[in-house]
Amino acid sequence: MAFSLKGMNGIPFGSINPTEVKMSQIVMPCHSNHQQELSVGQLLKWMDSTACLSAERHAGSPCVTASMDDIHFEHTIRVGQVVNIRAKVNRAFNTSMEVGIHVICEDLFCGRHWRVCHAYATFVTQRTNTGKKVILKPIVPRTQKEQVEYSVAAERRRVRMVHDDIIKDLLSHGAIQHDDAVAAERTKVESVELVLPPHANHQVTTFGGQIMAWMVNVAVIAASRLCQAHPTLRTIDMFTFRGPSQVGDRLLLKTIVNNTFKNSMEVGVRAEAYQEEGSNRHINSAFMTFEVLDDHRKPRVLPRIRPEPLEGERRFQEAIARKKIRLDRKYIISCKQGEVPLSVPWDPRNQVYLSYNNVSALKMLAAKNSWRLSSEKNKVRLYTLEQKSMLSFRVESEVDVPAQRAFGLLAELSNRPSWDTHYQRCELIHQVDDDDFLYRVVTPSVCRGAVGCPTSASQGEGILQDFILLASKRMPCSHGDPYVIALRSVSLPTHPPTEHYNRGEVLCAGFTIHETQNNIYYNQASPEVIPYISTDIAGLSSSFYHIFCSCSQYLTKNRLQCVSQATNTDSHT
Repeated sequence: MAFSLKGMNGIPFGSINPTEVKMSQIVMPCHSNHQQELSVGQLLKWMDSTACLSAERHAGSPCVTASMDDIHFEHTIRVGQVVNIRAKVNRAFNTSMEVGIHVICEDLFCGRHWRVCHAYATFVTQRTNTGKKVILKPIVPRTQKEQVEYSVAAERRRVRMVHDDIIKDLLSHGAIQHDDAVAAERTKVESVELVLPPHANHQVTTFGGQIMAWMVNVAVIAASRLCQAHPTLRTIDMFTFRGPSQVGDRLLLKTIVNNTFKNSMEVGVRAEAYQEEGSNRHINSAFMTFEVLDDHRKPRVLPRIRPEPLEGERRFQEAIARKKIRLDRKYIISCKQGEVPLSVPWDPRNQVYLSYNNVSALKMLAAKNSWRLSSEKNKVRLYTLEQKSMLSFRVESEVDVPAQRAFGLLAELSNRPSWDTHYQRCELIHQVDDDDFLYRVVTPSVCRGAVGCPTSASQGEGILQDFILLASKRMPCSHGDPYVIALRSVSLPTHPPTEHYNRGEVLCAGFTIHETQNNIYYNQASPEVIPYISTDIAGLSSSFYHIFCSCSQYLTKNRLQCVSQATNTDSHT
């Protein structure tokens, strides 16, 4: 079976996505709060409605909101302004799908537009009358941007599935200071809402957006009791709907301030549904971060909170864990490529987000459509991509080896020195889990005396270079997905730079392996290594070609080992 390393090509641009739904609403006084700003609860209802219509357009059947990823509100929206919401399905996973939601504010009088928030919601199909699940048809990306969203959606789904476990792993049990702290009991709010027909959707179940609107309302009251001012909602953490609610249900909403962090506070809200008879059903929990702005629109310092015993102390510690996750996501996932430092500190608490960033960065690099063919020799093709101060390159080759077998061979980074002359040594530092590994790689110096190379050694040709790499491997999520081996630099306290090696950094590198298409090696180079590889790109050296010939020979030589592990569905070309 032939495989190769490459990005997606041949995607038509300008096509209209059939799942895309747009909604525009002018903000009226009835939609606003006391400050003449759009209520976040009302915005959530509009977002949920738009996303649900998109999901149902793709599914052809009723859908319900299963979860919503973190939402960060960048701006407020005032009365008289227009809210433009666009939603479309990024990817379908058997019976669930991810819907991307973009919210833009428009000022009709000055012609300005600005982004308010961007969210990802997961919707699931409802069972048919016979009790069978509705199997969703796959999404076909039509543009480069849709291809990126489609590819990275699998990584976001992976993070959602382990989100609760991350919270548990991050729990700390440090001492809680009670001096001059406000008792959390003062912020406690309970409220009951009766679900009426206007609160339900066309399936006679309560709108997820309506439930979130009620939850925001009681959270604002709790936050106001602490700060005795009008708070501003900044973030809603990832949440999951645990069950449905119907017309006639009573929704009991319980909220309290869990913790405060100098300029922000976390408010937890729990929603329970019940009928006149029967026990309460826990249907949702949400965690919202508020700020209080002064007259200069700067966040005020907030009082500390004294939690209730037992459960309150648990919520207090969990709030610290969720703040850690928010900071990790902002630092690791949201930062722009090219920002320094490239090597993000690694520790077990941010491993999930580093792994996500590692794989998604490679997938986004692979999906770019502006690659230029620089040279070709015997079906080994070298492509380049220039973006600001970054130079990326990819090498395509085809080898008659089962893709699954090639994936296993290339993912074993310790064997790479046997075929890649750029890898003099490669030692496994730590196996994090079945998919993530930490390596130390030693290579010939790429600096050649260049000024400004990020090293601790004196500059000079002949000094070896070392890298601390996080290697993340991924099996295909569904048919047509590639096998992925992603590499990026991290920093480890146990392996600091030494005077005997130039410490190098890798921003984004790795392999994508397709079963029936080409397979490519990618690398994204920062400025200090560009002189090293420029001769290869100019065609003055054949080292790329020789290395990939060695790679091909290595894979071919080992293709028959454990051949029984290869799937029977592997096709051959």
